[in-house]
Amino acid sequence: MPAVDLLVGRVRKGGDDDTLTRQPSYPFRSERAKAEYEAYSLERAKAWPVPAETMFLETPSGRTFVRMSGRATDPPLVLLPGARVSSLMWTDTIAALSARHRTYALDIIGDAGFSVSRGEISKPEDFVDWLDEVLTVLVPGRPLSLMGISLGGSIAAQYAVRSPGRLRSVVLLAPAATVLPFAFGFFVRFTFLSLPILALGRSPLRRTCRWLFEDAVRGDDACRARVEQAMDDAQRVVRVFALRPPPWPPVLPDEAWQDFQVPCLFLVGENEKIYSAEAAVRRLNRVAPQVKAEIILGAGHDLTLVHPDLVTRKVLQFLTEREGMTAAVVEEQ
Repeated sequence: MPAVDLLVGRVRKGGDDDTLTRQPSYPFRSERAKAEYEAYSLERAKAWPVPAETMFLETPSGRTFVRMSGRATDPPLVLLPGARVSSLMWTDTIAALSARHRTYALDIIGDAGFSVSRGEISKPEDFVDWLDEVLTVLVPGRPLSLMGISLGGSIAAQYAVRSPGRLRSVVLLAPAATVLPFAFGFFVRFTFLSLPILALGRSPLRRTCRWLFEDAVRGDDACRARVEQAMDDAQRVVRVFALRPPPWPPVLPDEAWQDFQVPCLFLVGENEKIYSAEAAVRRLNRVAPQVKAEIILGAGHDLTLVHPDLVTRKVLQFLTEREGMTAAVVEEQ
């Protein structure tokens, strides 16, 4: 009997996805956990403030879930979330982003969400290979903009280094590593949190989230509501998914930054915990002055939770400038 994709409402024929369906619950802990997450995500998706289409893309790396908004004729903008969060993390910013762009919010393969890998994601290059496959199918032959946060930012930066000709611009929001190694305190906390004895514990995870998102915790009612939602999402992901830790993202060497060809916006909160915001901006100003690097005051790794409107405004200004320059070049030609 053909399986029905509940999230896209399409019927798929069996046969092509055998490598994905040998363990029906993968990457969830059980069928019950899978059903719980599906119901939860469908409920959470009701808060997506603009019309959306969803689909699955099949590529050699696996099955990728995509959430699309905005006019199909607008410039494409692909969004990559952080680790252990899904495409729904863009709920607070998607309305503004999709007003000017055709947005494609992806669930990262091998991580939280509905994307399913065919094999183990064991090295950072596996993410880049996957993204290239997806973009080749999703936006064939068109220049696109790419934005990622945390893990997604790391993947976006690596992709820009490898395939600069595919990108009109790239936005890096507090990318994991990429500019500097992880701070020792961050490394210790998350290594400790990954121990099996603590993996399902509510208190250690919430304490770590409250530390990482300290500015949002201390913010106004709207900030606190967003961070509570983020912590609830994180707790559910740990409970229902059976995920391996993602490969540690690399720090790009000086040569890669010096040769970075894609117009790039780097935003980081002043109280960032994964590395020093000031040191990151200093390094970029020294080795890659072509990168536009800015510090967001009153925020840390939670910059999109504390200042979603400010971050979105800066991103849209940068993207609009780049799109205008690209259009001018085309007209001259």
